Amino acid sequence: MKKILMVLTSHDQLGDTGKKTGFWLEEFAAPYYVFLDADADVTLASPKGGQPPLDPKSDEPDAQTDATRRFRSDNEAQITLADTVPLGEVDPYDFDAVFYPGGHGPLWDLAEDKDSKTLLEAFYASNKPIAAVCHAPGVLKHVKAPDGHPVVQGKKVTGFANSEEEAVGLTQVVPFLVEDMLKQNGGDYSKSADWASYVVEDGHLITGQNPASSEAVAKALLDRLAQEPA
Repeated sequence: MKKILMVLTSHDQLGDTGKKTGFWLEEFAAPYYVFLDADADVTLASPKGGQPPLDPKSDEPDAQTDATRRFRSDNEAQITLADTVPLGEVDPYDFDAVFYPGGHGPLWDLAEDKDSKTLLEAFYASNKPIAAVCHAPGVLKHVKAPDGHPVVQGKKVTGFANSEEEAVGLTQVVPFLVEDMLKQNGGDYSKSADWASYVVEDGHLITGQNPASSEAVAKALLDRLAQEPA
């Protein structure tokens, strides 16, 4: 049985707007069920542990999907989510892969979190799959490869596009733009149409552009794990 770690944000403030943010429900729920339905062993973690904050916009009627509805009727999953492991207590060597759901929250905490950086560098150095969707590729901001270069340097990557951030009106609110950061760190960034599912793989690094990409990123991660020697 493959062991997959999912890392969620603990940050709930949308900059100085007075509004709430957190993780995006679809980007957690869709991959979570892709993994569970494939009989993977899933562990949830976050910087502070406990209940990660949900972006309220991701729970509005027009944001619902089959996966979010399934989560809302899944008491066991809700109990599991409410009790995430503090990130500092996670041993990367206990897991086969890691998945980061997005939402705006990760741009503030996980992108700067030392435990997350240490964890990702250990996964990368061990050639274990790293997957991130939408805003979550932002967590790679300070992550270095063993040779000291940014982990995305020379790698094909995607993530929430500047045009998508502009469409939701938060270009001036977020601490950095995912697309710009990936390019500045030497990533070979590409994107599809706004809000279309788009996944990029380069070695053990798997990134998705937006919420619509979350299920496809999770499936790509499972495919990557299936190629690993048992």
